[in-house]
Amino acid sequence: MPDPIVAATLPGAQPTREAPDVAAAVAHLAQDGLVAFPTETVWGLAACARSSAAMNALRSWKGRDADQPVSLLIADAAVLAAEGLELSPLARRIIAAFWPGPLTLVIPARVIPAQAIPAQAIPADAALAAGVARDDGAVGVRCSSHPVAAALAGAAARAGLGPLTATSLNRSGQPPARDEAAARALCAGQRAPLVLDTGGDAVSAGPPTSVLDLTQDSPRILRVGAIDESTLRARVGVEVSSCDASTDPLAPACMKGEPTS
Repeated sequence: MPDPIVAATLPGAQPTREAPDVAAAVAHLAQDGLVAFPTETVWGLAACARSSAAMNALRSWKGRDADQPVSLLIADAAVLAAEGLELSPLARRIIAAFWPGPLTLVIPARVIPAQAIPAQAIPADAALAAGVARDDGAVGVRCSSHPVAAALAGAAARAGLGPLTATSLNRSGQPPARDEAAARALCAGQRAPLVLDTGGDAVSAGPPTSVLDLTQDSPRILRVGAIDESTLRARVGVEVSSCDASTDPLAPACMKGEPTS
């Protein structure tokens, strides 16, 4: 019997159908709920990134400060232009080389972040919720290769919910969940995130995503994770610099707090 969970539409992919669990997860997200989902790295926590109520619920559950930016989960690179994010030729080469996969890209926005726009002027289906973007408007984005994460991102996009969050599934200061058993233990209790059922066989025990900042003249590594520094340098094709997270002004703005999934 074929696997009922299929990947979200990627370039060249066949049309998809959604598993019942994914459909239920999207319905839950539409009501500003939270959803725990597996990735090829650690487990992630999804909320609708355009919903202030959903983002408040996410920060409350995690115990996360409102000034900590939150990275996004998308189905494919075509979503980026719709969100007002600029893709340089270099960014397109990096996406072609590494996506879908465990690489988060910090991408500049050509629009003003929601927190700088009067509430009455924000279209309901456009701006990201306040605090999702970094102070300079840049946003961390990833496209997961895990079929469940990809299916969730694609189904949310088709439902008109916009991008989801890709933050790791953990309470602030605690390690992220690395398998379904840990995710279910963490999500027990009232008002806990809905956990996508993977049949118990989706082990996500790898390191978190590597993070590459593309907002400067040359790419900068903000965090080395699932993709090591030598691989990034070799496949990007340009000089890549590293930053000191303890002193670099951009690293804390993007990476302080819990890791992305």
